[in-house]
Amino acid sequence: MRVQVAIVGGGPAGHLLGQLLHKVGIDAVILERQTGDYVLGRIRAGILEQVCIDLMDEAGVGERMHKEGLIHGGFDMLFKGERHRIDMNKLTGGKNVMVYGQTELTRDLMDARKAASLTTIYEAGNVTVHDFDTAKPRVRYEKDGQTHEIECDFIAGCDGFHGVCRASAPRNAIREYEKIYPFGWLGVLSETPPVHEELIYANSPRGFALSSQRSHTRSRYYLQVPLTDKVEDWSDEAFWQELRLRLDPEARAKLVTGPSIEKSIAPLRSFVTEPMRFGRMFLAGDAAHIVPPTGAKGLNLAATDVKYLCSALIEFYRDKSEAGIDHYSQRCLRRIWRAERFSWWFTGLMHRFPENGEIGQKFQEAELDYLIHSEAGARSVAENYVGLPLNFGE
Repeated sequence: MRVQVAIVGGGPAGHLLGQLLHKVGIDAVILERQTGDYVLGRIRAGILEQVCIDLMDEAGVGERMHKEGLIHGGFDMLFKGERHRIDMNKLTGGKNVMVYGQTELTRDLMDARKAASLTTIYEAGNVTVHDFDTAKPRVRYEKDGQTHEIECDFIAGCDGFHGVCRASAPRNAIREYEKIYPFGWLGVLSETPPVHEELIYANSPRGFALSSQRSHTRSRYYLQVPLTDKVEDWSDEAFWQELRLRLDPEARAKLVTGPSIEKSIAPLRSFVTEPMRFGRMFLAGDAAHIVPPTGAKGLNLAATDVKYLCSALIEFYRDKSEAGIDHYSQRCLRRIWRAERFSWWFTGLMHRFPENGEIGQKFQEAELDYLIHSEAGARSVAENYVGLPLNFGE
């Protein structure tokens, strides 16, 4: 098989890139080691910044998103038993975010690709990338007991943190930065109405909690738990009881509980790879960076990577210019580090760090008190949460 771009990884980043390239006539194939049903079974983020919303529209798959997505103009920060609203819309000159599950976004992209009869190879085993430091990269994979090879101009590594693309980069040409947090997020998805129309980020002496949602009838809740905890340690009843203890009285009274339809524990880490380009292979999304879910930056950063990469490839084929691909890594990393900084700061502000003792909790509460009473402080939170403009600082 011969294509212009081989995309390794069939998650939201890979499918968004594939759809955007298709719209401008660039031929791409997607390789995914799992089944399509498995990809759609992964429960992930649900907060979209404007850049991600715009890219879905550009890809021609935004209709259902606009119909079912929930626009949020603010969120609540809960500490010392009281909630305080950050009015993002007012503080940022009219900007909002949208609640629309990553699963649904990925489904829209997969359906559009299928409708256009574009090639996606699921259950591609033992994927390997070759000769990406030359003008003729190749990707090999196994399917149905046979080995296949794809010749291409470029390889897009959208295959996640454990994918083959970053692992194949020469060790002497790559640098990785990582911070592992001593806790995880225990998440529960339930067919229950949300406790509040917007998100509630809770700082509690018992640990962090987040009240989120996927729709008017489906809720997503999280609790900070030690990394030693296991999902089976937490019954639904135990989860709901602990969540009540971390919420304020009003939210506690409105909480509707029910059976969990998904329950998992996600570890938290900050991770960045530099650079994100190796010859004619590019990393995008989780293959290049991971952020703590506090602040909802992961999917949105992946979308930005895809936008920069797509623009660079269009420039290469249309204008015969390599300027975009030469600057891809630099452009992405500047935005990535800003989002990493915000997620790290927000995580440190809202979570319980037992090693910091009671004074650590007091410091957090004092900073939260400053933020909600300072317009400048609240605006900084709002600007980062809705997403800095793509040309910020340029």
